Amino acid sequence: MLVIFTGSTNAGSVVNTSRFIAPLLKWLKADISDAAVGTIVLAIRKTAHVAEYAVLAALLWRALRSHRHGESRSWSWRQAGLALLLSALYAASDEFHQSFVKSREASVRDVALDTAGASLGLLASGAFARWRGLW
Repeated sequence: MLVIFTGSTNAGSVVNTSRFIAPLLKWLKADISDAAVGTIVLAIRKTAHVAEYAVLAALLWRALRSHRHGESRSWSWRQAGLALLLSALYAASDEFHQSFVKSREASVRDVALDTAGASLGLLASGAFARWRGLW
């Protein structure tokens, strides 16, 4: 959550992240257009939303199902639903936080994207639990 919060500050603004990504893209392909750079930067930023909330939801699910040493806990839709709800609430609070940062803007679409990322993280966690025989 601290990593996500830090990314919601000016440090994670498109201006600051583009300063690193754009030169790298220009180095990899010198004749790349500015429009292509903008599209790639946007794709990287949105992929980061999905990835960070997938990890958050998986960690929340893991924390919610903690148990004593040696005790096995199976998959619980209730715990997964709670992890998804907490992730979505954090996504909404994160966008609210961004509304106070001059270089950032709040977006309901980002909350939806973050929640989709959390869902993917939980699906991956569920698949892993099933593979390990914990479902």
